[in-house]
Amino acid sequence: MRRSDREVKDFDEIVSIMRRCDVCRIALNNGEYPYILPLNFGIKISDGGKVELYFHGAEEGTKYELISKNPRAGFEMDCAHRLVTDPESGECTMEYLSVVGKGEIEILPESEKREALCILMKHYHGDDFRLNEAAIPRTRAFKLTVAEMTGKKRIKR
Repeated sequence: MRRSDREVKDFDEIVSIMRRCDVCRIALNNGEYPYILPLNFGIKISDGGKVELYFHGAEEGTKYELISKNPRAGFEMDCAHRLVTDPESGECTMEYLSVVGKGEIEILPESEKREALCILMKHYHGDDFRLNEAAIPRTRAFKLTVAEMTGKKRIKR
């Protein structure tokens, strides 16, 4: 990282940033150009500090075709944006928190779909959200197991 003064190295602080974000962008290999899409997500930290990101979507689409060809993906999430200006000097900067990383995606079997959707909903709604059971069969769930990640922050206050 070029700006080591902005790097977040503490695992718990990186996870805290992730929990504050509401969109995760994943980048998939699509030949000449990457295929990037913003997704809602859930996060699970397993024993030993393994990070898993959970996603959902329609039953079919480009992302699944690309994942089947190459399950390796990059991801990015950011939050806490605030423009900071100095009218006297004419300078400005942006405050932010972000996490960037990579890992491998796995399409989840039917037997793991409900748990994945509950993890996703917990991220946005809390622990006790009752899923619409009729929607589950029309939904596909997948997870990205994080292999590497780094955090970055810029706070001027």
